[in-house]
Amino acid sequence: MIYQLLKPLARIYLKIACRNIKINDPEKIKCNGPLLLACNHPNSFLDGLILAILFDYPVHSLARGDAFRKKWHAKLLYLLKIHPVYREREGKELVPLNYTTFKICKEIFKEKGIVLIFSEALCVNEWKLRPLRKGTARMAFDNWNENIPLTVLPVGINYDSFDSFGKNIILNFGKDIKKENFDFNNSDGKNLVLFNQLLQEALQKAVIHIEPSDTKKVHQTFFTPVSPVKKIILAIPALIGFILHLPLFFPAKTIVKYRAFNTGHYDSILAGVLFLSYPFYLLLLALFAFIFTHSMWSLLLIPLLPFTAWSVIQLKPQS
Repeated sequence: MIYQLLKPLARIYLKIACRNIKINDPEKIKCNGPLLLACNHPNSFLDGLILAILFDYPVHSLARGDAFRKKWHAKLLYLLKIHPVYREREGKELVPLNYTTFKICKEIFKEKGIVLIFSEALCVNEWKLRPLRKGTARMAFDNWNENIPLTVLPVGINYDSFDSFGKNIILNFGKDIKKENFDFNNSDGKNLVLFNQLLQEALQKAVIHIEPSDTKKVHQTFFTPVSPVKKIILAIPALIGFILHLPLFFPAKTIVKYRAFNTGHYDSILAGVLFLSYPFYLLLLALFAFIFTHSMWSLLLIPLLPFTAWSVIQLKPQS
């Protein structure tokens, strides 16, 4: 229920918060399951959030088990269709709990659902693909062995920055991997190796590789031109938006930067804080406007303020 309620709001937020999202094959986001999204993992839970927002059908995500330690965290994550995967570093005694998650995923696939897995099993803010683990392959073969017609879809998600708000994002889908790609007379080990080779090749093409020091290439790769006419039209709304949103954005950015800037989760936490606080901020400004003007016209601030925020993002300097 919470997932269905939040998704429309999150789609509006994403349109405001991101300058541009380029998708190499937009038809893929309309796909139903059984589908396993095998994605790189450069930007913490923001990766899963963006894919869950963009896909038409619900996306169930797998996340590291330590995020489920607190009961209320676990309840919220389950409501958002996020399920735990435990690693040995979190306690060997917890690893068997993964069988419960894999069983849940199997039931999702039987209902033609979608599951997202991060095939690198590690989040690092960088423009390159890290070595793949075998979890994706094992999940795929576990379902194929039960004749579930699962499709594995390689996904490369790429950001122009990991520490600035208002991003350009490039989302690249690779070639589907299906049961028909494998000879089941081969040993399990041989097929697992072949699977990871196919996935590695697909993700290498989907993930943009840039050295962190090569800021010029980052700019050239992600830059989105803005026409002079658009700059003129949005100039005044952007100025108004900058002034009106500063009391929300500046404190949020300052606090999150202080608490999480070097954790690898800064971007995701800031996005989450702004997403959750923005509706209340809009209502608060509209209430103040009504108190001072005693006019119902003050309610127009609710649709107009997001437009001014979008204008700021469209005109702000790019990485």
